[in-house]
Amino acid sequence: MSAARVEEIERLIHLAMAPDRFRLRGRLRSLKQLASEGKPIERQLRQLSEHVDRSVTERRVRERGLPTIAYESSLPIHAKRAEIADAIRQHPAVIVCGETGSGKSTQIPKICLEMGRGVDGMIGHTQPRRLAARSIAARLAEELHVPLGQQVGYKIRFTDRTRPETYVKLMTDGMLLAETTSDRFLNQYDTIILDEAHERSLNIDFLLGYVKRLLAKRAELRCIITSATIDAERFSAFFSDLGCRAPVIEVSGRCYPVEVRYQVAEESEEEPDASAQVAAAVHSLLAEQDGDILVFLPTERDIRETATVLGGQTRHRNGRIEVLPLYARLPSSEQNRVFADHRQQRVVLATNVAESSLTVPGIRAVVDTGTARISRYSPRSQVQRLPIEAVSQASADQRKGRCGRVGPGICIRLYSEEDYLARDKYTTPEIRRTNLASVILQTMALRLGPIEEFPFLDPPRPEAIRDGYRTLFELQAIDGQHALTELGHQLSRLPVDPRVGRMILAAHDYQCLDEVLIIAAGLEVHDPRERPAEKASAADECHAQFADPSSDFLSILKLWDFYHHLKSSLSRNQLRKACRQNFLSTNRLREWADIYRQLRQLVADAGWSLPARRNDYDSIHQALLTGLLSGVALRADAYSYTGGSGTTLHIWPGSSLFSSRPNWLVAAELVETTRRYCRVVARINPEWIERIAAHLLKRTYSEPHWNGRSGQAMTYERVSLFGLPVVPRRRVPLGPIDAETARQLFIQHALVEGDLPGPFPFLAHNRQVLKDIEQLAAKQ
Repeated sequence: MSAARVEEIERLIHLAMAPDRFRLRGRLRSLKQLASEGKPIERQLRQLSEHVDRSVTERRVRERGLPTIAYESSLPIHAKRAEIADAIRQHPAVIVCGETGSGKSTQIPKICLEMGRGVDGMIGHTQPRRLAARSIAARLAEELHVPLGQQVGYKIRFTDRTRPETYVKLMTDGMLLAETTSDRFLNQYDTIILDEAHERSLNIDFLLGYVKRLLAKRAELRCIITSATIDAERFSAFFSDLGCRAPVIEVSGRCYPVEVRYQVAEESEEEPDASAQVAAAVHSLLAEQDGDILVFLPTERDIRETATVLGGQTRHRNGRIEVLPLYARLPSSEQNRVFADHRQQRVVLATNVAESSLTVPGIRAVVDTGTARISRYSPRSQVQRLPIEAVSQASADQRKGRCGRVGPGICIRLYSEEDYLARDKYTTPEIRRTNLASVILQTMALRLGPIEEFPFLDPPRPEAIRDGYRTLFELQAIDGQHALTELGHQLSRLPVDPRVGRMILAAHDYQCLDEVLIIAAGLEVHDPRERPAEKASAADECHAQFADPSSDFLSILKLWDFYHHLKSSLSRNQLRKACRQNFLSTNRLREWADIYRQLRQLVADAGWSLPARRNDYDSIHQALLTGLLSGVALRADAYSYTGGSGTTLHIWPGSSLFSSRPNWLVAAELVETTRRYCRVVARINPEWIERIAAHLLKRTYSEPHWNGRSGQAMTYERVSLFGLPVVPRRRVPLGPIDAETARQLFIQHALVEGDLPGPFPFLAHNRQVLKDIEQLAAKQ
């Protein structure tokens, strides 16, 4: 092997595609080692040289195929192009703060392409939501005059529209996170753009820490963090241990001035009527301007009540006003009405989905109640709470900015300026208010070290970490020393919530895999059953056909079977009509089917067969129980249940079991609104708990005693799960539990007193010995 040839291969590897370099260098090192041992390597070296040549050729083809870049000069980010490009060249991480409408999401990938990035590896561009990933990919492809799915593509949960020639790949942040399991160093990318980082979701925070570590190992990798409202200095300092702080580039948005008015309800002994307050603010805006109005409300119920107060349509001097709702569970057809062209003036009543997830066009005024329902997990009670809370200043400012896009706007805040100034500056990151089991499992599977040492922007609280470990131990994913078990390794390979993954693994053993895949997929989507307020009774009547008196999980199966029967016998239009008649969301049913197909593919990849459905109640619910042990509850009285650690729970009113109330039940979800509720519940047999939760059970013993009839020492055992009496009291042999006490009882009662069943010759001898001793003692 000539040194010149090796040097040439080493030089060419540097010109190869980034995803290939690490592998090619490793192979060359191995061949050098073999050569030093005197072994022939000519054939392997020739093969390696061919692979290097192919990779170098691919890179040159990609370099020549870069699309022509043209910019939208009217966008505010256009003026910052050179500054952003210089920062990317000189720093591993760059932060771009740009308000909505600044052009950051579509123009930053083009700046990267113009710099020649995207050639060595793709430009990975993440979004918090699938809709945003698709729409930005489509917009970018249109601006670059290329077909969507080729030079610009996207990858979301059910769709991969990328090809080998893709330069820019839009995806959800969860999708990039999932790729770390098969591509630890993310070698297929030379640039990563983390968009909408202000949302501070669990995925975003984990990716920030993960990519920060990668930047220290991959000198050529670049990370651009973009956001509308962000604590830029904290993000900048977060990357300072890479050599220097990350530069922050501010880009203004295309915003008109917005007048902010604070309106506080007059003090009175009675609680103010929030709907009436909102209606008064809306009417005052209708009287002075002709633009559309966006109202932020905390819940769907508030939206319905406010719509009722406004009267569905409110008369205005120029005609009638259209009132439309907007929230996450709203059917897509209803959501689309909000974004459709219209002539009438509109009042859109929305939850915080309209804050940054969805942009409502044509808004000239905003009414902000200043509240939202925010998910918070309590490690102490292990309940996911959904309290209505005051939003942060950043969220309030996002809401205000919704009305400054098409002209000067007015924002009425139904709270005081003092209240606004006293609020948290930013929304609490999700990592501070959710269960960390999935994150801990991921860090362990990727061998990233203890989660306590992982570089999070906001480290999770110690009690949240302890709770995450507790959840993984409950699922048998880790052992008592926090080491990943074989079952834990299997769970980490399933891209689903660990609890759902545990159910799937158990379903394989219980021979009910298809049933549990259907149920697990159903738990991952919004409830497809629709219940419009004005047709609630009719909807309830239709949905009653799916109800199972013993199990909401079986209700899910019945709904699935109903939908697939319709799907197999009707045309697409007929199916849509039938779903509408039965108050079912076609889109959510379709999403459910997509998730089921993905889960089915996962188990097929694992080599598992899918046995025919038996719909066996015991098998299905034992499999489900393996992932839901903390959702076990025992009936306390006619109306309430006791959950783990003495928590008082109630069955969700929409459950099929609301009236029957079995003695023991398991719930898929524990949530807190006005009360703590069990959602999606089923009757269970407590005998299952003793077998499935053996590693969690607490056993206590009392009243050791001798049982002459059985001829052995006995005691009373109490078996409990999280404080719930699975076995309140039963008699068990004492020997395996306390051998010394059992021995003493045996000597005293069996050998001395002769309390044994049946005639034993030695007992007569023992009695005579005792009698002799007693007589001897009497003489003395």
